[in-house]
Amino acid sequence: MAVVDVSEELKSLSATMESIEAVLDLDKLRADIAVLEEQAAAPSLWDDPEAAQKITSKLSHLQAEVRKAEALRGRIDDLGVLFEMAEEEDDPDTRAEAETELTAVRKALDEMEVRTLLSGEYDSREALVNIRAEAGGVDAADFAEKLQRMYLRWAEQQGYKTEVYETSYAEEAGIKSTTFAVQAPYAYGTLSVEQGTHRLVRISPYDNQGRRQTSFAGVEVLPVVEKTDHVEIDESELRVDVYRSSGPGGQGVNTTDSAVRLTHLPTGIVVSCQNERSQIQNKATAMNVLQAKLLERRRQEEQAKMDALKGDGGNSWGNQMRSYVLHPYQMVKDLRTEHEVGNPESVFNGEIDGFLEAGIRWRKQQAK
Repeated sequence: MAVVDVSEELKSLSATMESIEAVLDLDKLRADIAVLEEQAAAPSLWDDPEAAQKITSKLSHLQAEVRKAEALRGRIDDLGVLFEMAEEEDDPDTRAEAETELTAVRKALDEMEVRTLLSGEYDSREALVNIRAEAGGVDAADFAEKLQRMYLRWAEQQGYKTEVYETSYAEEAGIKSTTFAVQAPYAYGTLSVEQGTHRLVRISPYDNQGRRQTSFAGVEVLPVVEKTDHVEIDESELRVDVYRSSGPGGQGVNTTDSAVRLTHLPTGIVVSCQNERSQIQNKATAMNVLQAKLLERRRQEEQAKMDALKGDGGNSWGNQMRSYVLHPYQMVKDLRTEHEVGNPESVFNGEIDGFLEAGIRWRKQQAK
């Protein structure tokens, strides 16, 4: 790489960083941090544990955002010095070190740029993820469980807290459905591009003739409801069923009928929760999930009206969005973005950042 190319590359990186800093509005973030630090220092903070948790979580997230931006700006500034040293000393090792760092900085900048694309109304929210087995019998149930593990592993790798609210296990293997929360800022904006139908093609381990099987699983991603959302639910429009929680193979998780299933009669939406130890806690959690589903329903209805006004007939990108092929070749490919990976095992192990980033960029492009 010629010196002039490095100079232009560094100018380009710096300009991109400036645009990211403008979108993030670091001055506002620092002002918000100061307010949150004052709230976090209040002696009465933990009188309301739920409010305290939100304050400390938001404070931690904003501090991390600012630190990340400041650190990346510092790395870009240091790169110029590193390349100058390599040229002045004519040192191949320093030059190699500088080029390695340039590649790493470019990657980090791309990742941070993706974060600035999350500007939707609910993008900054935590996420509720619903996965259900669709066509394909036991293979679909097994696939649904693989997807659950994939997202939980991804969240673990990011350092995000998760909580599984309900899992309905299939009889032979896998799961019929599951609902879990990813409790991190911007989890909804990030994971919402995963919504749609996922397809698995493989030699079925459940087929005694070793035939190739295609199976499907549906992923739904919802923003966590906040108090300002005003999603009112009339208790008279709810049917509440209680039942005994169960794990794989029908083993009892609790010895009491503490699991709760809510049916919203006007819409037919059904949600369940069985992870808490008491019926009251399970009902409260199930109500939160139901509110999130009703909020998403309202958002989709509003979007449909907008699409009708624009005359574009709506957007069906959520269907048939990704294929996971294990036979006759190995490939995971997003059907919207064309992003693909030749190592399905790594994807099922939670390495999905490339798909998430490509999906977020694709969605932003579609919105233009």
